Amino acid sequence: MALKPRVTFVLGTRPEVIKLAVVIMRFKESQDIETRVVLSGQHRDMANQVMNLFEIKENRNIDLMSHGQNLSHITSSVLNGLKIEFKEFPPKLVFVQGDTATAFSASLAAFYEQIPVAHVEAGLRTNNWLEPFPEEMYRRLISQIAHLHFAPTYCSALNLNSAGVLGNILVTGNTVIDAIDYISSKLPRLALKGIDWTVQKVILITVHRRENRGERLGQIASGIRKILESNNDVVLLFPLHPDPELGKRIRKLLGNHSRIIFTEPLEYNFFLAAIRDCSLILTDSGSIQEEACAFAKPVLVLRETTERNEAVKIGIATLVGTNPVTICSETTRVLKDLECFNTKVKRIPNPFGDGKSSKRIFNASRTFLEL
Repeated sequence: MALKPRVTFVLGTRPEVIKLAVVIMRFKESQDIETRVVLSGQHRDMANQVMNLFEIKENRNIDLMSHGQNLSHITSSVLNGLKIEFKEFPPKLVFVQGDTATAFSASLAAFYEQIPVAHVEAGLRTNNWLEPFPEEMYRRLISQIAHLHFAPTYCSALNLNSAGVLGNILVTGNTVIDAIDYISSKLPRLALKGIDWTVQKVILITVHRRENRGERLGQIASGIRKILESNNDVVLLFPLHPDPELGKRIRKLLGNHSRIIFTEPLEYNFFLAAIRDCSLILTDSGSIQEEACAFAKPVLVLRETTERNEAVKIGIATLVGTNPVTICSETTRVLKDLECFNTKVKRIPNPFGDGKSSKRIFNASRTFLEL
């Protein structure tokens, strides 16, 4: 009797777990594929929370997370950890997701062992090597290694075709929509002191990108203060990034204000509940632009570029950069026009998919594995 082909998923950050969870679940249901899950440990606690939410267990944890970890540490730790993993449990296919240090390092580790790579969420581009840093370069390098490119949109597939990458390209939709569909019926009501979701306009804010941690962070903070001065009826919900130094600097820049509610990082189901119930989102995140589309929420992107132009084209997302005046004026404009926005977006299909991405990925992988 022939052995089942082994497929290994390597993931390390919360977004990777979110976007691979439903794909992993579909593979684990298969009777003719052996599925292994390897955590790098890049985001230990945040990744574990989502693993528990989707009831997924890892087979190995490289457990690389350390205080003050840098990109070189993550890369070398993943390479060394996967060399052992691939020797003990050699797979026929390695799955990576997105554009993290874990995804790039796992792709390189698989390449060194001549193992094919499947890249979920392939083809995103800003065409600026340093924004976002280092993600733009990571996803470009992964595209040079991967055999299977699972592009979330036709725009992403076009980027891959234009680059002349090797391997097979398939438009699947974004797996985050599958994940949201899976847990949307279980979302709680987020109860926080200082917020009345029924009467207040709540602005959800997140800031974490490396390129926004210098002078730009001060500009963003200035824009946030201007929003509070110009809009007396808004409350700002600000879940802080787990990096303690970043959180400390944000608190120092914004000070104590009765209408800024700082929290620790929210568990993913509570974070989605905040997206569902808020009026507007300000963020420099990539994934939140997709999640905003799933809940039809306006999002102002605190960046000069985005790899999710689909959200901009349909009017869900607006690039505002980090200029304080622009941040305030665009926020005020959107808040005044919420009713019109809500009417318009109800008629627009989600550009990031229909919630069937994991099925398409699974079927294409079976074909690749000749099953």
